[in-house]
Parts: sequence; structure tokens; C-alpha cells
Amino acid sequence: MDNTAFDFDTIINRRGTGSYKWDTPEDPEAIPLWVADMDFKTAPAIISALEKRVGQGIFGYTYVGEDYYDAVVSWFRTEHSLEIERDWFVYTSGVVPAVSAIIKAMTRPGDRVISQTPAYNCFYSSIRNNDCVLASNPLINDPDGTFRIDFEGLERLAAHPDTTLLLLCNPHNPSGRCWTRKELERVGRICLDNGVFVISDEIHCELTFGDHHYTPFASLGDAFARNSATCVSASKAFNIAGLHIANILAPDPETRARIDRAININEVCDVNPFGVVATIAAYSEGKPWLEALKSYIYGNYRELSETIARAVPQCRLAPLEATYLAWLDIRPTGLQAEAVTEALLRRKKVMLNPGTMYGPEGEGFIRINLACPRKLLRTATERLVELLHEMRC
Repeated sequence: MDNTAFDFDTIINRRGTGSYKWDTPEDPEAIPLWVADMDFKTAPAIISALEKRVGQGIFGYTYVGEDYYDAVVSWFRTEHSLEIERDWFVYTSGVVPAVSAIIKAMTRPGDRVISQTPAYNCFYSSIRNNDCVLASNPLINDPDGTFRIDFEGLERLAAHPDTTLLLLCNPHNPSGRCWTRKELERVGRICLDNGVFVISDEIHCELTFGDHHYTPFASLGDAFARNSATCVSASKAFNIAGLHIANILAPDPETRARIDRAININEVCDVNPFGVVATIAAYSEGKPWLEALKSYIYGNYRELSETIARAVPQCRLAPLEATYLAWLDIRPTGLQAEAVTEALLRRKKVMLNPGTMYGPEGEGFIRINLACPRKLLRTATERLVELLHEMRC
């Protein structure tokens, strides 16, 4: 894919714009590669559609029209071979509120919720806030750095009488895995056989690389689809998270009614007009930009991987199959993740996420956001390498 049609190299000043990513660090010289949003302007088609909407000048309560549903249905049919029916939809303000509402709908206080760990940090709070208990199913880390599901452990957890739900991340954040159809079918069968409902968070579904292809959980078959609810949004792939819109896809009518009720109890049933407009533009006109973006991000990953292999060969990156989040294993250095990230910010002015943010299984890992201009990544990587050498001396 030719990246020259789109500009991913220009460094855009986001400080002082109310950016959670850039305005959180107190040091104005810090390079923040932590929270998962991009430092690229979104697709030109989205910007154009938003400018047109702003020009109308009235921003009242939002009606979500058929053009929105048509855009989502068409995109998933064309790009992912998933046939979504119109009545599957429950829209909401984001994937995290969606996950929390589904947990509320499908569990009772005290129920056990399985998650493959290390896991996205908001999974833990969503489970806790609904008075449920985490049942951790730690991923297996193979010698080549690849992560895989511990299916025997999953079967044991699913068989527990208090286990009612699996919170799946497909593709997985932070490990970068893109689960195969065979893996997902095995997950689905274990859950179906044990009466465990599946929430599939598929917010990273567009961000896959090479020969790795996203498989929607709802595409595995009718029985699996009806025993699940899928959370999707254009927000991650098109850098529009601040516009607050997501979809829950729930094929089973009774399940959908319970989720809709929970959405209203949590009062996250309204969306804003810009999220609707941006989603339609993303799915209707955004594919060329997305393909160029993916090529650029994977180029960032290759450069980071080569630098780490050359400068600190004892460390390694997990193979990046999906997401724009690199997962760096620093365990061979003997250093702790939080000590490294704290020192990195204080001494080198680079902000990264310690792996412990994603649960105890993340100890010894660091998460690095690759969705930034290459010059920024290069500078941050140089400083990280310097720090690792200094801390080991």
C-alpha cells in the first residue's frame, strides 16, 4: 500500500488541546506512547463529513438513522464476511460502557467472569463494578514470544458452577494476538457446553497485519452467536474515540432485551451526532486510509523490533498480529515494569504503560503505542534503550 497519499509522518502538536494522552504528563517535553489513541489525523473523508455537519450549526439530540446501520452492516459484510441483521444492534457511547452493561445484564453479584490475562485494564473495573469476581485464565507465553490460550485452564474455569461469563478480547490487547477461527471455535464450544455467555470485545478488529485475519465471534455459527454479544466500534481503527459511539451486536432477542435494559439503567443509551457522522464516513469511504495506516504502523513495529533485537537482544517483542500496541518483554533484564516506566518518564521523558497495569501476569512487560509518527517512535525507542542499559549497569 502506497502511504504517500496520506501523511502519517507530520508531528502534530496535541499539547493544550485537552488530549488525555498528551496533557496528562506534567513534563511538557515528555513523549507519551501510552494510552491507545493515535497521533495521526483521522481519514480525510471523516474530517470532511464532520466539517459539513459542523456547518449545519445545530447540535441537538441525535437520531440514529438507517444510513448509520446500513454503513455498519455493509462494512462487516464486505470486509469481514459477517451478515449482521438490523435488529441485532444496541448502540451506546463506547465499548467500555457496552462491556459493563452486558456484564450487568448477564450476571448476578458474586458470579465469576473469565478473562484471558494479561487483559485490558478496564476489564477488571467492569467486572468489579458489577460486583462480580475475576476468574483469571492466564495466557501461555511460548518461547518465540507468541501468546496462546490455556484451553485446559479455560475448561476448568468454565466448569465452575459460579462461572457465568467469559470476557473475550478479539483481537487481544495487550498481547497483539489475532485469534484464529479454530481457537475461537474451541473457546465457543467450551463456553456453550458449560452455560457460559461470551462478551467479545472486537474494538481492534480492523487492525490486523500480514496473513492474520480477524474472525468475528458471531460468524462461528448460530449457536455460538446467540450465546454471545459482540462490541464493535470504528473508534480505535479510525482514531475517533473522543466521539463516543459503539455498537453491541446481540443476535438473541431475549439477550438483547436484557442488554438494552442494562444500557438504560447505566444511562449510556445516547450518542452524539459527530460519532454517527464519523462512523458512516469511516465505513463508507475510509478503507484506503485504513490500509495505508496499517502499512505505516507495521513499519513502525518492524523498526522497533529491529532496534530492540540489535540494542537489547535479551529483550523481545511479542509478534504483532493485531492492534497498534507492542508488548515488550523485559523479564530477562531482571527489572520490574513499573520501575522502568517510572524511571523512563522521570529521566528520559517518555511515558509508557507498565505491564502490571494489565494484571499481575503483565509483570516484566511494557506496552508501547506504535500509532505515532516514526520520528517520535525512533526518539522514544532510543531513550528506552539508553535507560535499560543504564539501569542494568
